[in-house]
Amino acid sequence: MDPEQIRVVDAPAARRFEAYVGDSLAGFAEYRLTPGRITFIHTVVDPGHEGRGIGSALVRDALATARARGLAVIPICPFFKAYLGRHPEVADVVLPGPDG
Repeated sequence: MDPEQIRVVDAPAARRFEAYVGDSLAGFAEYRLTPGRITFIHTVVDPGHEGRGIGSALVRDALATARARGLAVIPICPFFKAYLGRHPEVADVVLPGPDG
């Protein structure tokens, strides 16, 4: 899927980033916001949209938003952790854990 067809928006009232394909909600990434930090706790992609880059678009745009807002990222969600493992070039926003 062309990444430009995926639109990611922050939905602060729902405490999540939402990904849309056209007018359809295709997935979301839930977060907790605390002063100076954003913790990503769960990511869901609709089964009908899996394998189309929705999850990656969610993570990429959520990390870019965190960076722009000066927030440190705490990735509890396994999908966020896996993405960051594959893309160390964007991991500078991640708050180091107890193991470094």
